[in-house]
Amino acid sequence: MSSTALEAVIFDMDGIIIDTEPAWQRAEVEVLNQLGVPITIEDAEITTGLRIDVLVSYWYQRHPWQNYDNQQVAQQIIDKVVTFIETEGQPMRGVIDALNLCQQRQLKIGLATSSSSDLIAAVMGKLGIKDYFMAIESAEDLKYGKPHPEVYLNCANALGVQPSLCLAIEDSFNGLIAARAASMQTVAIPAENLAHQERWQHIAHQQIAHLGLLDSVLN
Repeated sequence: MSSTALEAVIFDMDGIIIDTEPAWQRAEVEVLNQLGVPITIEDAEITTGLRIDVLVSYWYQRHPWQNYDNQQVAQQIIDKVVTFIETEGQPMRGVIDALNLCQQRQLKIGLATSSSSDLIAAVMGKLGIKDYFMAIESAEDLKYGKPHPEVYLNCANALGVQPSLCLAIEDSFNGLIAARAASMQTVAIPAENLAHQERWQHIAHQQIAHLGLLDSVLN
């Protein structure tokens, strides 16, 4: 992939910038199990990349519980993940190197995430990386989250870059669908235990093991 064809790099957050996917899955399982939803960590992998309200609705449709309050359940899950970020949050491998590389290449840097503003603030504060980003877009208040492309299109617009000149970096299938639907170039960095699956090759333009290898994509 030629870097001359790029003007911006747009990062997903959870699982790309910070290692929160295990925390999301633990929180999802813990809160939903308490409501009588019989899901496991493996089940929770299905909903990776979905916005939290869609995630809660997904499980309610399959295992309804009494006194359904989507917002309340979503907030319980979010609160657990924020606590994890503030106490244990660690950057994914190669994050700072990748951000510095983008700056060196004079590429605009954006963030397009399904996560809520309080989670974004927790991550930016914990890792001290907010100043790298020229645009931060959340699907929190959009009609549809990923796999709908709107959050990516909004980010490209905020950066002032045509979507086709943006490289989206994702760890989830739902996120890659969103980026491809936005006509962006894509790189998949799936979780190590999922990286062997053939599906990544079918949807992502390229696949790498971690952000420290981003230079191989940009060269």
